[in-house]
Amino acid sequence: MKRVCIGILAHVDAGKTTLSEQILLLSGAIRKKGSVDSGTAHTDTLPVEQRRGISVKASCVSFTWKGTQVNLIDTPGHVDFSAEVERSLWALDAAVLVVCGVEGVQPQTEALFAAIAEKKIPCLFFINKLDREGADAGRVAAQIRRMLTSSACLIGDDDAVADVLCADDDALMERYLSGETLNPAFIKRRLGEMTRNAQAYPILCGSALREEGVVPLLDAVTDWLTPDAPPSDALCGVAFAAAQDKLLGRGVFVRMFSGRLSARMPVTLPAGTDPLTGEEKFVQPKVTQLRSVSGAPVDALGAGEVGVVYGLGALRIGQVLGDASLLPRPVETGKLRTPLITVQVIPEQAEDMPALREACDILSGEDPLLQSSYIRTLNELHMNVMGTIQLEILEEMLRTRFSLPVRFGKPAVLYRETISSAATGFVAYTMPKPCWAVMEFCIEPAPRGSGVTFESQCHVRDILGRYQNQVRQALPLALAQGRLGWPVTDVKITLMGGSHHQFHTHPLDFIVATPMGIQDGLRRGGSTLLEPMLEIRFLIPPECVGRVMSDVVAMRGETLEAQPSQERTRLTALVPAATSLDYSMTLAAVTGGRGVMSVKLHSYRECPLNLGATAPRRNVDPLDESRYILAARSALEGGIFDLS
Repeated sequence: MKRVCIGILAHVDAGKTTLSEQILLLSGAIRKKGSVDSGTAHTDTLPVEQRRGISVKASCVSFTWKGTQVNLIDTPGHVDFSAEVERSLWALDAAVLVVCGVEGVQPQTEALFAAIAEKKIPCLFFINKLDREGADAGRVAAQIRRMLTSSACLIGDDDAVADVLCADDDALMERYLSGETLNPAFIKRRLGEMTRNAQAYPILCGSALREEGVVPLLDAVTDWLTPDAPPSDALCGVAFAAAQDKLLGRGVFVRMFSGRLSARMPVTLPAGTDPLTGEEKFVQPKVTQLRSVSGAPVDALGAGEVGVVYGLGALRIGQVLGDASLLPRPVETGKLRTPLITVQVIPEQAEDMPALREACDILSGEDPLLQSSYIRTLNELHMNVMGTIQLEILEEMLRTRFSLPVRFGKPAVLYRETISSAATGFVAYTMPKPCWAVMEFCIEPAPRGSGVTFESQCHVRDILGRYQNQVRQALPLALAQGRLGWPVTDVKITLMGGSHHQFHTHPLDFIVATPMGIQDGLRRGGSTLLEPMLEIRFLIPPECVGRVMSDVVAMRGETLEAQPSQERTRLTALVPAATSLDYSMTLAAVTGGRGVMSVKLHSYRECPLNLGATAPRRNVDPLDESRYILAARSALEGGIFDLS
């Protein structure tokens, strides 16, 4: 049996969950169609989704259509949960991008298609809600071609289809323009080839609510999106989501691309690097149980299948099982959304803090971008989140799932920092013996967006190669918090020289000493605060353009582009995250609910400290050398390596 894994993606309220329900009903996977409004949708399984009528986590269901097994991943539409969409893309063979037939291409539609196109994922468009007043398939199809891709073609429009099919074939175009009719079998075959190669994007139309156009969409999925290439026998799968089971513990959703994963099978997973040699270490946990996406136990998962794997506790989201070279595309973090704010999570009862930390660790395991962190010295727990909607969902999940009522502190922006001018950092970690690690660093500012680069000009006679590997490995620890308390970026670090001692150097001395030397250099060079800048795309009524542009200026932002039209104007602006956290509510009020906005991280730029903020230190300051060395030797609770 052929297998394909597709994702249903859309701007919020375009009707993708309703489409998923209709697909399941028509395929015979369910007997009764659920409803988003009534909280009975089969792909909205969490209580919070059922109560609120929105999708907050990607969910996977399976059905069969015309001899093809289809694994369907229904993704959230709200921008706060874009990370769920991004992780789902790792598992897909293809996507269906749903566009509202009334609203047309919206800002989040553009962001989603950009992510799909960047990864060269085959995609169909489905123009939905054509039963609504004001819907116009032709207008929306023209928008798709103009704003997203000229390789899109409305099925049923012979000229549009021919235009795409003949785009790279001048002889075929000449024959078509001379009046020759293209053979329907040729069109179907050629369009299928181009769609699977992400060279063409067919557009289909209908109304999921009224069951119109859904069967042709299913036919198109099996005809045009199902991969042709037979899978390899070698093991290859990717972990793209996690869930917690009360009895079985942590389960990981795995998409298998090739090979076979069976119960009791040992799986080789990376387990970090050896601090002495720098060599990669591995563990081999065994699969304890496998379940299908419906929850039924299975003996094995084969190529093309999606299932839940238990027993691989060390398996992280985004890790590849087996041979990564067999993936259709690299697994890498995308650009849809990055956490930009942090909040303090405060339990109603102080004695609930240990349970709250455990619950937040579980949620962070399911969504790695949440990144819970505990500040031991202040007894405070903080979490990184995408936006205010996610905060509301987080509060409800902690209360209903973990019985932990909480409140949140005021959201704060996650800044970064860099060194202001080139400086030298020095450390001589020689007391109390036995220890010896002497190093001199040159730390220089680097171009914005370049991150951290490291090189060594130190000879191995002075510092052995294995100790220099330790310096490189310790950099994330050394740069986790700069002198302002934020992660340090955009720096070039050079190890200029130093020494080890034949007898006194302890195996971990250079890991302990590196943060002291780096922080010494950061102190000497001074700190520059960097604030996150957002690219915001607005879709607003023409009469509201002046007000929104004024608001952008008031938020210390600038308008980059304006595309006026009779219906709604598109504005693109660059605005600091700190001044625009709550602007979605202002926009709704200003436009009477008719304006929408899509947000993504654009870059970081310098920010005066009086307009930004510092962050409390999460552990012992390396410049407080006596306490830091005690912490490093585990004389103080938590040590120096506890950043959570």
